[in-house]
Amino acid sequence: MPRIVLIPGDGVGPEIMESVIPVLEAVADKHGIPLQMEIHEAGDEVKRRRGVALPEETFQAVRRADATLMVAVGETAREVILPIRQELDLYVNLRPAKSYPVPNAVRGFDVTIVRENTEGLYVRSGWTNGDTAVDLRIITKRGSERICRYGYRYAREMAKDRVYAVHKANVLLGCMLFRDVCSSVAGEEGFEFRDMYVDAAAMRLAMDRPFDVIITTNMFGDILADLAAAYIGGLGMYPSGNIGDDNAVFEPVHGTAPDIAGKGVANPMATILSAAMLFRWLGYREAADDLERAVWRACELGYTTPDVGGRMRTWEVSARVRDLLNSGE
Repeated sequence: MPRIVLIPGDGVGPEIMESVIPVLEAVADKHGIPLQMEIHEAGDEVKRRRGVALPEETFQAVRRADATLMVAVGETAREVILPIRQELDLYVNLRPAKSYPVPNAVRGFDVTIVRENTEGLYVRSGWTNGDTAVDLRIITKRGSERICRYGYRYAREMAKDRVYAVHKANVLLGCMLFRDVCSSVAGEEGFEFRDMYVDAAAMRLAMDRPFDVIITTNMFGDILADLAAAYIGGLGMYPSGNIGDDNAVFEPVHGTAPDIAGKGVANPMATILSAAMLFRWLGYREAADDLERAVWRACELGYTTPDVGGRMRTWEVSARVRDLLNSGE
């Protein structure tokens, strides 16, 4: 019985999670998945009440779970998702940016960012004396090898051929190591090694997109992923997964959106698509495909929130996706 931890988080998180739970139940019922769901808390509100953003019981629940679905954490993200990534060694941040039929999305856009998730500038190591601040950027051979190997194997599984390692090896020592390791791994995995400087990759992502999969370091992946979001209709359509060898946490790329929190207009699609990634990671591929088809059909029919040109409220969009799941339309 798969045990899933749900973390609503802050801002729009609780209202999105409330609307998405019936969708999870519907797909589990349809495919005979004996899903066990537990809700746990983390984030800004928890810290205000308890003095800690990631309670120990929440962290241990995530550790024990088969997978976790989290919506959004606010100012305390550094205290929540970064420790989870590092303590559970979730070394892959997988961000498939695929356009659905919504206004402002570039038709046919389909680029996956495979981002190293535990090293780089996000290791939370550095110092300041008040006048100067230093952040350490840590790149290791081990970290580079496993993210590159994951990226090439993902590309093979998804039948993607145009795989690029993206770096800044003409300037940064860590990127020189990353590039050289990726070059070796590409050959071992049966791929032609293709690489590009990150600034050139940003331009090409906006222009002609010669790649299907981008494998890159932590901060570069973070930035390029948000650029990719502009081509799929925005962050409300963008899922992601933090993936390790034994555990995974899935979450939409968007944040807490405090300006619309409580108004009932937050887009639940990115969370639903993150749930599809969760089911696929657990081995329930048909359930994942079903969720993605239902989201596609809902977008075709205009069952969307205002951020992507629709007029529906959060719970209405999730309800339509659930209905489409049940009807098989």
